[in-house]
Amino acid sequence: MNDLTCVIIGGGYAGLQALKAIKEKTRGIANGRRIRFVLIDKQPGHLRKLRMFRPTAVEEEIMIPWNHLVLKDFEFLQGTVASVDSGEQRIRYTDVNGIDARIRYDLLVVAVGSVVRLPDPDQGGIALTDPQAAADIREHWRANLRKATDETNPEERKRLMTIAVAGAGISGIETSAELALAMRKEATTLGLNPSDASVYLLNAKERLLPDVSEKFRRKLDQQLIECGVTVLHNSKALREEAGAVTLRGGDCLAVGLCIWTLGLIPNPGLRGMGLPLTPDGKVLVDECYRVQGMLNVYCIGDCAGIVDPRDGRATQMTCFEAGEQGLRLGKIVMADLEGRPAPSHHSAKSNMDAFTIALGQKGVFWIRTWGLDMVMTGKIPGRIKKLVEDTASMLRSK
Repeated sequence: MNDLTCVIIGGGYAGLQALKAIKEKTRGIANGRRIRFVLIDKQPGHLRKLRMFRPTAVEEEIMIPWNHLVLKDFEFLQGTVASVDSGEQRIRYTDVNGIDARIRYDLLVVAVGSVVRLPDPDQGGIALTDPQAAADIREHWRANLRKATDETNPEERKRLMTIAVAGAGISGIETSAELALAMRKEATTLGLNPSDASVYLLNAKERLLPDVSEKFRRKLDQQLIECGVTVLHNSKALREEAGAVTLRGGDCLAVGLCIWTLGLIPNPGLRGMGLPLTPDGKVLVDECYRVQGMLNVYCIGDCAGIVDPRDGRATQMTCFEAGEQGLRLGKIVMADLEGRPAPSHHSAKSNMDAFTIALGQKGVFWIRTWGLDMVMTGKIPGRIKKLVEDTASMLRSK
C-alpha cells in the first residue's frame, strides 16, 4: 500500500509545531499506511523571526539549518509555492534553481505566515524585514559612529549618532532597546560620549501597547529610559529624507538612520495560490482550521483567518497563538483521519494576557489573569524570552 504524503508549506513557528504535532499524534501511521512528511520553504533554514532585532546590533545567525532542529524524519524541499490544486491534490512550486516542479499530497498544511509591512519606496529609511536588512542596519549605524569620531560639527556629530525607529509595536520596542545599548557600547569603544548616542522610538499612538495594564506600561517606559530609548508618542513618521525624519504635524528629527518596524501583514504570496481568502488576505478556514471548500487542506498561523467560535474574535498574529494552533492541529488531523469529531479552535489568551519583551539581556514580563496583574523586570524575563524563542524554534539543546 502506498504511503500517505503530508506536506507542510512554511517552516516558521506554526509550520514546525504542526509538523511535530501531526507526527506525534499519528506516530507516522494513518489507517495502516505510513505517512511521509515533506516540508516546503523558500528559505534554506528556519528563520527565527522573533530574533530579527538582534542582528541589527550584533552579529548573530538567526537562520538555523533544518538539521539543527529537534525534528527528525521529514524531507525538505526548498522552493516557493505557486499554486494548490485541491482537485488533483497537487502543489506547483518553483525550486531553488528556478525550475517548475510539482508534488502530490494527501494532507496539506498551509503555514506560510506573515511578512513585515513595507513603507512606500519614497519614504526612505530601512525596513527591518529579513536578516540582510538587519545586517544593513548594523553596518549603517556603525559606519555613522566611525564618521562621528572625525566630525567637528557638534550638530552633525549628534545627527550621525541618532536613530529613529518608526513603529512602536513589540518589534520596534525590542529593536530600539537593543540598538540603544549597542550604540552606547560602541560609542565608548570609539572614544565618543555614549550619552550622545540617541534612539527615538516613534509611536503614532498616545501610549505603548494599548491593550496592556498601566502597571506594565509604567515598568516598560522606565526600562526603555534605562536602556537609553526616548519614546515620542503621537509621533507618526511620514518619511526620511536627507538625514531628517518628517513627523505628522510638520516637525522634523535629524537622524543618521531611520528604521521602519510597521507590523505584519498576511503573506502576499497567498493571493496566487488558489486558496479562498478573506478581504484582508488571510485563508478562509472553519473552526477546525480546515480550508473552506478544499478537502484535507488545513491552514494555521498568521496567514489563517481564524475566529474564536465562542466570541467571534479574530486570533492575534503571534508566535504563542501559532504554537497553540499547531498543537491543536495534530489532534484535529488525527480525528479527521479516524472519522470522529475534531476539537475546535479557542483563543490561547481568552482568559489571560501575557507579554515577554526583550530589552537587551534583560526584559519585562507581564501576566494578567483571574484578577492577577504581575510584572517582572530584569534578567529573568530576558531568560524567559530566550527560552520561549528557543522552544518555538525547536532548537537542539547544546
